[in-house]
Amino acid sequence: MDVLDTFMDVLDTLATLPLSRAVNAKPFGWTHRRLSAAGLTALSAADAMVSYGATCSCLSDRNQFPSFYRTIPSDDFQVRAMIQIMGRFGWTWVGLLIFDDDEGQHVAQYFQSELARTGSGCLAYVEAVPSDMKDKSGYERIVSVMKNSTARVVIVEAQNVTGLQWMAKVDYTAESRIQTAVNMPYLNGTLGVAVHRGEMPGLKDFLLKIHPDNPIPPRSVCSESCFPGTRMTRRKGQPVCCYDCIACSDGEISNQTDSTECTSCPEYFWSNPQRDRCVPKHVEFLSYHEPLGISLTTIALLGTLTSAIVLGIFVYHRDTTMVRANNSELSFQILLSLKLCFMCSLLFVGRPRLWTCQLRHAVFGISFVLCASCILVKTMVVLAVFKASKPGGADIMKWFTAMQQRGMVLFLTSIQAIICIVWLVSASPTPHKNTQYISDKIVYECDVGSTVGFAVLLGYIGLLALLSFILAFMARNLPDNFNEAKLITFSMLIFCAVWIAFIPAYISSPGKYADTVEVFAILASSFGLLLTLFGPKCYIMLLKPETNPKKSIMGHSATKT
Repeated sequence: MDVLDTFMDVLDTLATLPLSRAVNAKPFGWTHRRLSAAGLTALSAADAMVSYGATCSCLSDRNQFPSFYRTIPSDDFQVRAMIQIMGRFGWTWVGLLIFDDDEGQHVAQYFQSELARTGSGCLAYVEAVPSDMKDKSGYERIVSVMKNSTARVVIVEAQNVTGLQWMAKVDYTAESRIQTAVNMPYLNGTLGVAVHRGEMPGLKDFLLKIHPDNPIPPRSVCSESCFPGTRMTRRKGQPVCCYDCIACSDGEISNQTDSTECTSCPEYFWSNPQRDRCVPKHVEFLSYHEPLGISLTTIALLGTLTSAIVLGIFVYHRDTTMVRANNSELSFQILLSLKLCFMCSLLFVGRPRLWTCQLRHAVFGISFVLCASCILVKTMVVLAVFKASKPGGADIMKWFTAMQQRGMVLFLTSIQAIICIVWLVSASPTPHKNTQYISDKIVYECDVGSTVGFAVLLGYIGLLALLSFILAFMARNLPDNFNEAKLITFSMLIFCAVWIAFIPAYISSPGKYADTVEVFAILASSFGLLLTLFGPKCYIMLLKPETNPKKSIMGHSATKT
């Protein structure tokens, strides 16, 4: 006997079960599953009718059947019990077989409504058993649906194609005509809803001691559970139990199974790789402990040390022609300002704090203006000396005495100091945790406070450098064997090139790399000034001292400046 034949025999047996057993004063013509019109009429007119087998929920209508009572739960209660069993075994995807009559339709409707109300699962299919038991094609269709469905649990209101878990009402599981040797290979392991008949003494203890060898209930779901870190998304056109599991996006998590949505992490937190919890964001800044910070710090210290060594060389040779002929006082001031320039770059490395944010640009701006002011005044002195050597130009040097040179440097530097004070008072730079540059990190940076203040500070440095470049360019062809103007022209060309390139690089660099660009510009321009202005002089003083006489250096215009 094949599966289809067995299935048809089982359903044929189910259809002929005497479900209308009743104790009453008047017979009401209900000897089979189907309730005839005559039976309904008789039932509604009967007196005190009590049934132990009629389960149709339609009989619960007290207006239509005021005298009908029963000792068995209605279909509604059995449906709820089956749904609880589904929840116990985690079955969310089941098939339902009903008979093609009013009671079957009612059970199907109530089953679907209860599943929707409780969210316990979905029906993969609802199939009605044909009323004509000879309709073999109808049975073939039902068997095909059951075999092709992914649901591994079948609920029979109306039992197992091998591999399916059956669950049936009380009427069917207790029927001896179903429990035959022929049917057992297909119906073995069927779960049935039975009416509680009282407690059996000792049964509970007995069940706790034994280990029954029942078949393991199959897993019957349309979609597997979505684990933490994912969310459920409905499959279009399919029941709510059919869904796909989508990983939460960056910055979002789900920490429960079968979450319908992912939640965003707080501002300073980010999702871990598993997307199941929020962790603090990594704080990023230009640190002394990373290779980039270590490299910049090393270069800055090297520049400071080099400036100190050059200053020591000039102090040691301060009485020589080379130092005296190149305005020793301004040269010392330039070297001191370059030391400050190198050292101020260290304020850009390390965790931003209020005092470092306030000092970094102020010290940087004043140091570079001091250097640029000295170079500008020195360039003006070179031009004045040249003009003083011409007939009628002797009086020009009275405007460039040592005191006046100091006064011009102090005045030009004071302007930058005022700019910095106004900036700090009106919109002081402060530490800022930026979460916009990099979504999974906190960029700890110094907010400049006022972009206008920063632009004015840089603009003033650029103005002084441009003026020095123009004046030095005009004096590049002075007839001296050692022309200071040429060195100033070259140094200002390097200085301006570095800071012009700095602007677009700074604007386009996010986070700590903006600080890196600024530190690089400071170091590059400082080394450019140090090497171009003082490299040739140190070369002569240290390696070619014989070329250091005054006549060889200054030629015919050996005027002390």
